[in-house]
Amino acid sequence: MTTGAPGVAGMVIDAVLPSYDVVIIEHIVVHADPATTYSAARGLDLLRVHSPLLDAAMWVRQLPSYLTGRAAPRLSRLVIGDGVGIPGWLVLGERPGAEIAFGAVGRFWQPVIEWRSVEAGAFPGFDEPGWGKIAANFSVLPYGPDRTLLSYECRTATTDPASRRSFARYWWLIRPFVAHILRATLRQIKADAEAAR
Repeated sequence: MTTGAPGVAGMVIDAVLPSYDVVIIEHIVVHADPATTYSAARGLDLLRVHSPLLDAAMWVRQLPSYLTGRAAPRLSRLVIGDGVGIPGWLVLGERPGAEIAFGAVGRFWQPVIEWRSVEAGAFPGFDEPGWGKIAANFSVLPYGPDRTLLSYECRTATTDPASRRSFARYWWLIRPFVAHILRATLRQIKADAEAAR
């Protein structure tokens, strides 16, 4: 499935969230061809991504939900290419073999995150005050004859000045953890792709 604005060439993420408040991008070189690397990215079970810092950060992030009795149900798998599988999150589009974009609308700066369900087609134009939008992607490019440049980009936009201020305070605190999560995710995809060569 290829989606995005009709007639717009380029990245899906550019079509679904062209303007944003913050962006973070991480890259890694994979010793596997682009098709193998893309397959590993699209099929990655995000629940397999671990590091001591990542596990601790996720535990801290979920603590308010546990304390309020609103903990999310445990998932057995979390694969972007299968449609994400988290309430509020969805696949925003795909350039098969090159990029898959996914995202969500939410109030993710709150202690207990509130997600808002929207359809993929409504995501680019969603502008109801009080919310933020996250758009992320995995993309691949050839890097020499038998390697791939794998990228993970995450953009966030808010829908009004009050939300922007709330998110800015939250972002100042969590940005290093987000960068770590992106790098840990890329390392897992790299390992999976190189093992599948």
